[in-house]
Amino acid sequence: MEDWKSKLSFAYSTNPNFNTEEEEEIITPEPKEQKLYIELDKRNRSGKSVTLITGFIGKEEDLKELAKKLKSKCGVGGSAKDGEIIIQGDFREKIDNLLTEMGYKTKRKN
Repeated sequence: MEDWKSKLSFAYSTNPNFNTEEEEEIITPEPKEQKLYIELDKRNRSGKSVTLITGFIGKEEDLKELAKKLKSKCGVGGSAKDGEIIIQGDFREKIDNLLTEMGYKTKRKN
């Protein structure tokens, strides 16, 4: 018999296709199947510029691993979350070359 407390956080649906199971695990596509956008961003950063890489599809762990490689190659800090990587400074050209070498398709927005 189920515990009544486990049902407190459950939302019931009248949708016949509603699935109560966990979502399927996200699979990270191969680099050649992804298109990453590179741009310089200065908004809400106190005048400091950062290189913003967006368009990544896949697991959060894979995103963080890619960010770690890029930060290491550029010798700067940054962060990775919600499908985007932030690298401190203007490294658009260098990151474009690095991602192309890794097999990613890239496009520069600026």
